Amino acid sequence: MSEAPDLPGWKHVYSGKVRDLYEPDLGAAHPLGDVVLVVASDRISAYDHVLATPIPGKGVVLTQLSLWWFEQLADVVPNHVVSVEVSATPSDGLVPAAVAGRAMVCKRLDMYPVECVVRGYLTGSGLAEYRSSGEVTGLPLPAGLVDGSRLPEPIFTPATKAEVGEHDENVPFSAVVERLGQQTATTLRDLTLAVYERAEAIARERGIILADTKLEFGVDPATGAVVLGDEVLTPDSSRFWPVDGWEPGRAQPSFDKQYVRDWLTSPASGWDRTGADAPPALPADVVEPTRARYLEAYERLTGAPLR
Repeated sequence: MSEAPDLPGWKHVYSGKVRDLYEPDLGAAHPLGDVVLVVASDRISAYDHVLATPIPGKGVVLTQLSLWWFEQLADVVPNHVVSVEVSATPSDGLVPAAVAGRAMVCKRLDMYPVECVVRGYLTGSGLAEYRSSGEVTGLPLPAGLVDGSRLPEPIFTPATKAEVGEHDENVPFSAVVERLGQQTATTLRDLTLAVYERAEAIARERGIILADTKLEFGVDPATGAVVLGDEVLTPDSSRFWPVDGWEPGRAQPSFDKQYVRDWLTSPASGWDRTGADAPPALPADVVEPTRARYLEAYERLTGAPLR
């Protein structure tokens, strides 16, 4: 995993699979309140591994697309973004120039320990679960569904958060209730479904199917409000398929990192997913198409080139 950069005015405290988190290091109260700096790197993960090869510009795409979606969803749920203004001096506590475009100053939230997953189509781990039980996280689904089938209605299929190198585990809604209480669990489910409903309609207008997505929420300690955090509706956290290429019964063409997953599990990579070895480095003929897919997702959704 690449090292998080040293950033004046900020202290690195944590690195996830893709993002690096910083706290203010100003020797005084931060002028914007209780905030953190969230920096999206160019790292890419697959099958619970952070790969050795970055995807150039990926962190900028993730950040700029998240910011665009936060604006589209502002009347559905508040988000954690405080500022993306670039710092003039380390003492102002804004985004350092070294990470401009890929970083956001955000409210510090008390994050809920659950991945809020919503599926409008059946694929991935949901498909595997359905094939074995006819259900996904305890929710029964109609018989005869195949890879890529549109579900009768979107479903909330939460998962536990995993540490780097571990695998998120799908859990029933009752497990979220047991951990967080009925009211909070219901709020998270309802917000997740509301975000999906808005985003699915926007994406479809632009010729893209939002098959599923993963959201993270937290509580603003100052107000008690439930707030949308982390990133939102990017190729890292969502499956995006072209509407004109959708054909249930097979794997769908996509604008996400499925291209990397497919290469890793192909004979060309020589990697045994069930073994103990880390995945191999990505070749240029995988890196560049992956980069192009991230950029295309941004441009098709927002209707503008990435600046």
